[in-house]
Amino acid sequence: MLTAIDLHRRDMRTGATLLHPTSLAVRTGERIALTGPSGAGKSVLLRALALLDPVDDGHVTWRGERIAARAVPAYRCQVAYVRQRPALLPGTVEDNLRLPYQLHARQGHASFDREAAVTMLARAERDASFLDKTATDLSGGEAQIAALVRTLQTGPAVLLLDEPTAALDPASARAIEALLLHWFAQAPDQRAWVWITHDPEQAARIGRQHWRMEAGRLSTGATR
Repeated sequence: MLTAIDLHRRDMRTGATLLHPTSLAVRTGERIALTGPSGAGKSVLLRALALLDPVDDGHVTWRGERIAARAVPAYRCQVAYVRQRPALLPGTVEDNLRLPYQLHARQGHASFDREAAVTMLARAERDASFLDKTATDLSGGEAQIAALVRTLQTGPAVLLLDEPTAALDPASARAIEALLLHWFAQAPDQRAWVWITHDPEQAARIGRQHWRMEAGRLSTGATR
């Protein structure tokens, strides 16, 4: 589905290499755990794949086609980046879940399904009252749950997950893993993810492939 050809990025201020030339492919059905030390370039790679940051060289393709500037919003509907510290807007959690359907790229394609959102929240061990919470009052872990449900409800094909359980206690983290594994199992021949984690045990649970970043260089490991 998703490929990168010789992606290369330098720090605009210092000129230091953040991402050495990197080529990769994400295929349907793949669950990829991405590990490596802090500052190794994991988030840099995912943000480049999501077309959120400019690169100095290389390009990304979606289903074999390079993405034109006008097609970026539609691409991000299919390839969704979930950041470690999610951005939520003022209002309730439900207001934030409704937001994606107000974007031009999604208008006319789908609408907010409150029942489906409640079902997803239940898998994350939150009840319907969570929708009424004020988004700006959420804890870090609650904000991650809200952001994840906001993304999953829109039906992306590829998830780029930047430590989605980093702010959660172990029990809540396992609930989020269960939610994501359930999402994947609904259409395993149509979905994939790349999931950054610092936890080797989590990497073993959520990844069938293991990639590692070291000083801006990507290495891919064995499939299991």
